[in-house]
Amino acid sequence: MSEKGIDAATMLEIAELADVGAGTVYNYFKSKEDLAVAVLEELMHELALKIEKVTDTFDDPAQVYAFGIRTVIDAATTDIRWRQLLYRSEVLANAMFHQMGPFAIRDLKRATEAGRFKVDDAALTWKMANHAIVGVALAVTTGELEECVVDEAVIRLLCMTGIGREEAIDLAHRERPALPFR
Repeated sequence: MSEKGIDAATMLEIAELADVGAGTVYNYFKSKEDLAVAVLEELMHELALKIEKVTDTFDDPAQVYAFGIRTVIDAATTDIRWRQLLYRSEVLANAMFHQMGPFAIRDLKRATEAGRFKVDDAALTWKMANHAIVGVALAVTTGELEECVVDEAVIRLLCMTGIGREEAIDLAHRERPALPFR
């Protein structure tokens, strides 16, 4: 699927590469889309763990959330496995909400408890951010929006947390350490 795309790859090709029978693949996945979503959900969870490893070194809980948002947008616009599901935005946003939500919701709550954010409903804020992230990523990857809009999108998503624009700009432009390979 990474080579050909979800629609062009066949379940037989996938089974052959996995060195299993096509029936075995169908025992676990109803369709190629289900398989692609399962792979992407695993990638999302791994990304959330990598983000957590980096952000565990941050003192500012608001910076943790800002780093996460930017990193997720970067993954959605650059990783071919994410990009292939962008046009299935509801599927992608739902997977992101469930896989990355526990981390993001926790981070929103921590920043609110620390007085950095003013979020009454962390799950709702993350749900709205999910759909915005997918929408911006889709628009960037299709050329509808310039890639430079990502910085502004991060700032606006941070403003959804109840902070002012200047504070959001500061958070969005802080240094972003590299993610660990594993």
